[in-house]
Amino acid sequence: MNATQDKTADKSVAVSNSIPFLEALKFWFKLGFISFGGPAGQIALMHRELVEQRRWISETRFLHALNYCMLLPGPEAQQLATYMGWLMHRSWGGVAAGVLFVLPSLFILIALSWIYVAFGDVGWVAGLLYGIKPAVAAIVLQAVHRVGSKTLKKPSRAPALWALAASSFIAISFFNVPFPWVVAAAALTGWLAHRSGSKQFSGGAGHGSGKANPHATGSYVIDDHTPTPLHARFSQGSLLKVLLVGVILWLLPIGLLFLWQGWEATLTQMAWFFTKAALMTFGGAYAVLPYVYQGGVEQYAWLTGPQMMDGLALGESTPGPLIMVVAFVGFIGGWSKQVLGPDALFLGAALAATVATWFTFLPSFVFILAGGPLVESTHGKLQFTAPLTAISAAVVGVMASLALFFIAHVAYGASAKGIIGTQIDGVAVLIALLAALALLRYKQGVMPVLAASALVGLLARSLL
Repeated sequence: MNATQDKTADKSVAVSNSIPFLEALKFWFKLGFISFGGPAGQIALMHRELVEQRRWISETRFLHALNYCMLLPGPEAQQLATYMGWLMHRSWGGVAAGVLFVLPSLFILIALSWIYVAFGDVGWVAGLLYGIKPAVAAIVLQAVHRVGSKTLKKPSRAPALWALAASSFIAISFFNVPFPWVVAAAALTGWLAHRSGSKQFSGGAGHGSGKANPHATGSYVIDDHTPTPLHARFSQGSLLKVLLVGVILWLLPIGLLFLWQGWEATLTQMAWFFTKAALMTFGGAYAVLPYVYQGGVEQYAWLTGPQMMDGLALGESTPGPLIMVVAFVGFIGGWSKQVLGPDALFLGAALAATVATWFTFLPSFVFILAGGPLVESTHGKLQFTAPLTAISAAVVGVMASLALFFIAHVAYGASAKGIIGTQIDGVAVLIALLAALALLRYKQGVMPVLAASALVGLLARSLL
């Protein structure tokens, strides 16, 4: 027994040492600057880098972690990065991956928000966004293709997976079914299918195991059969430690804000409001935006409705999770409420943006570091992987609905009457088609496509 444990421990240490922490840190730093395209594009980018190119993580383990992140409130792409970093390099690896996923976007949004409020003229930004938005639609479409081709298998082999994807698409797109209900229904379907003896929801085949790619067999650093690293194994002591640290990191800053400015002060209210928002973000940023709009615009009057829409456009154009729009909301609220006085408008606004970001993302780190060991303990167990495989299929349909949303948003301008076929923006549609062709047919990188689309958009706006 001891010899077996020693051998497993040695293999776990070897896995950790075979992925240098500095190399992983460079990747997470790079990812923070190129993670455009919303959660679908970001997940596709991580899949391409971690699974297909660097071969650090096998596809089955990648999707197993993704399915868990999809169940959580909060930005699933950032949580997935945190999970991958934690699995490879312990808690500090997870913290580094999660922080670097968000930090560039925070700095960029603070800078753009300052330009927005200080000069009141973002015409050049509008031109860039005009080209970026169609490219984002193409990136999401590429993500649907990538994840769908890996998850759904052939229709003749797994028609139930395709039916789940189609049902999720219809439920989200046409009946506005809340995302948590879609996930719950998919999980229940997978569990019932497993109980009935169906093999369509087998995690290995359904997630593109080594059989789907014979050249990948045994070539991953952490593959399907790699023992769970020692730090990723569940223990009550580790769970309590993570929860305690999480409570301290939440209680200390909000307590200091309360002692400094009082409970009704803008910064303290932001801390409390964005904590609640973080726990309600099931289904991604678009699911929680109405709540943020209601609180930021109608309840607290931190910003106006048009400002909120401008912030959403800026959030779509910057790397990082779309929910980073909370940094814009915090910045504008800190500026308008003069949280540090009229002589320190920028510092006060930047502090407010930081407060909004801190309390929005802190729960995500706790969810991953506390729940990760439980998820790893279910790896390879069909009674757990069958519901998660079903969720993966449903997520393909959800991603397709997001692609439809972006395409419609791009195709019909603000002056459209809402009737299909009226006032189609031909230039934007053309940019989207060319971006999709570059990504899907010619396998171009995300950044070159975004840069080219932004320049075309700027040029088109200057000529139109």
